[in-house]
Formats: sequence, C-alpha cells, structure tokens
Amino acid sequence: MRLLIAEDDPMTADTLARRLRAEHYAVDVCYDGAEAWDCLQSAAYDAAVLDIMMPKMDGITLIRRMRGAGMNTHVLLLTAKDAVSDRVEGLNAGADDYLVKPFAFEELSARLRVFTRRSGQNTTNRFELVDLTVDADTRSVTRGGQPIALTSREYALLEYLIRNKGRVLSRAQIEEHVWSYDYAGASNMVDVYIRNLRRKIDDGCSPKLIHTVRYAGYVLREEP
Repeated sequence: MRLLIAEDDPMTADTLARRLRAEHYAVDVCYDGAEAWDCLQSAAYDAAVLDIMMPKMDGITLIRRMRGAGMNTHVLLLTAKDAVSDRVEGLNAGADDYLVKPFAFEELSARLRVFTRRSGQNTTNRFELVDLTVDADTRSVTRGGQPIALTSREYALLEYLIRNKGRVLSRAQIEEHVWSYDYAGASNMVDVYIRNLRRKIDDGCSPKLIHTVRYAGYVLREEP
C-alpha cells in the first residue's frame, strides 16, 4: 500500500513516515499542499494523510481539487482544528476520515487499515488463497499453517498481489504501489522480489501460486 503524507511540520511528517514504513507501507512525504498536488498527479496512491493548515495550498483546497479531478484516493485529515464545523467542512470537501492532533499512532494505523478493507471486497484484512494466508492487521503470512518470514518489501509485494488475486499486474503497477519515489533499486527490482517470494511461498508447495504472464506481468492465482 502506497501512502502520501502532506504535513508542514518536518518532525511530525518524518516520524509518521518512519513508523508507517516499519509497518510495510511505501511512503512519500511532502511539506506543502502544492507539492502534495504534484505528487498526487504523478503516482497512484492508496491513501493520503493530509494536514489542513499547509503553506501554498491548504488541505481542504487540495481535497476539493483531488475530487474535482476524479481522484478517489482515500484521505485522512490530520489536524489540530477540532471544532465540529472544521470536521464537517473536511468531510464535506471529500475527506474519508478525520483525526485530531495530538493523536495516537496506533489509532492512525487502525484507520488506515479500515481504508484497505474498503478498497477491496474483503470485510476483513485477512486474505486467503488455497493454503496461503496473509493477515494485513498482524502482518503475518502462513502457508499450510507454517509461518513464513518475509522482509518488509517482500511482505508489501505479497500483500499487493493477494489483494488483487486473479488479476494480472504489470511491473509498472507493482512498482507504483509497492515502492516510493526515494527507492533507488535496480531496474529489475520487481523481478528480483518476485523470485524471492516464489522461493519462500511456492518452493516445495503445491499448487504454485505466483505466475508470470508473458509480456504482461505477474498474477497470484490457483491454476489447474
């Protein structure tokens, strides 16, 4: 899941980014509304955490511009403005949720997990395919009941695949949702991580679940 954080306080923004990356999110950070708008036009984000009081473009204006452009990215407003009228204005502008500072990181994380449930057809954040289980709330993976240890990036890739199981995903789609702008990896990084996942998920197991679709990309599915 790829997130955008737009917050004009660098300490708050960078702390949030660090903690969310530890939870396997790909995170981009910007410090004003104009920069956030540029980012939103350049990448497909699953959710955005926006401060209201930002220089160059405030959060409410940014949300209205997003919705006017047809962007359906989930938006969580993070702000010190706690009056009911402020909350109503934010929600009416198109925000999905509202969190008042100071806040507990655990609550913000839980609200983001609600967004991921809304994005798919699952009513929970637990995904299954044959004997493979991915629990996005606990970030745990098992196959055949056996726990599988994954790196942060391997987990993020697997979660994206299983949230879209049965759907062929191009390398560009995978890069856009699993890696942030500041990642400086090799040009074949998707193939490398797919190979690592196959070794951990499919080796010694039947049926194989991670498949290459020639000239198209990769898909997680059960094949006869």
